[in-house]
Amino acid sequence: MTDVTEQPSGDESPLPTTEGPPTQEQGPLPVTLPVLASVPVQAHRCANCQASLPDPLPRYCGQCGQETRLRPPTLLEFLQQFGGAYLSTEGALWRTLALLLWPGQLTLAYFAGRRRHYVLPLRLYLTISVVALMTLRFGTSFEPDVGVDEASALAGKPNVQITAIDLGPGNWRAGIDGDRFFCEKLPEGMCARLRTRLTSDPTQMKIQIQEAKNRFLGHTGTAMFVLLPLFALWLKLLCWGSRRHYTEHLVFALHLHAFWFALVALAVPLTRWTNGTGPVLGLLAMAYPLVAMNRVYAQRWWVTAMRAFAIAVLHGLTVGLALGGVLLATILF
Repeated sequence: MTDVTEQPSGDESPLPTTEGPPTQEQGPLPVTLPVLASVPVQAHRCANCQASLPDPLPRYCGQCGQETRLRPPTLLEFLQQFGGAYLSTEGALWRTLALLLWPGQLTLAYFAGRRRHYVLPLRLYLTISVVALMTLRFGTSFEPDVGVDEASALAGKPNVQITAIDLGPGNWRAGIDGDRFFCEKLPEGMCARLRTRLTSDPTQMKIQIQEAKNRFLGHTGTAMFVLLPLFALWLKLLCWGSRRHYTEHLVFALHLHAFWFALVALAVPLTRWTNGTGPVLGLLAMAYPLVAMNRVYAQRWWVTAMRAFAIAVLHGLTVGLALGGVLLATILF
């Protein structure tokens, strides 16, 4: 018997020739991209105190006052930072100097609470005193004359006349008379120190005297700063009825001495370029504290004049003693 195999017609799909389940035709595989985690936007924070800053970003932090947009400073900004961040035409220093010209007004403004608008008293005093001492150091010339007789110098025995210390006949004296060193009624250690400084050759002696000028100015600035609390103490004792605290008297003392140092800084160029300004500056230095005391302490003029005179005597004595000590320290050290 013959098996008849039925052939598929043209309309029918051919039978699969392989065993197994039928497979579907697959397209190109999708590309899987990495999923980036969303990073939350950090709020603006101050780089100094880490306080949150609002949006839009302010210029200064409301918590600590530092600038919020930090960048390398320009040369002008660097100089302003070097000078205390107030050396500019719109800074507090120029407003302070302008008000300092009016006796007592800067102190009254400080007492009224306007302290951020002007330079603080201690900083103002230090700034002006440093400028005044630098003006004295570099703006004044000092050519010491040690009194050397040329004929004696050629003979090998210079006739030098120097008196380093002289407190009157029969008192403390030290110096050189010709080729003889004398030291009377002074401690032996001090005499030995003076002998070393004064018995050198004239050229070396001129150098030492020139250096002594710079040391004297440096010691003077320190002495005046140390005497400020004592000046405030005189004010406290003589103006007891004003009911002001000691620190308030100290603020007035700082402003007053800052004005005096400003006059010193002006006196160096003015006395060199003009004539007759010395007496005018001297009268101004005496009239300014009188008017300032009258405004700050609100007293009658005759009371203010008496207290100002008493303070001038007390302060003059202490300053004289301090400068005497400074001169002695300059000679010895």
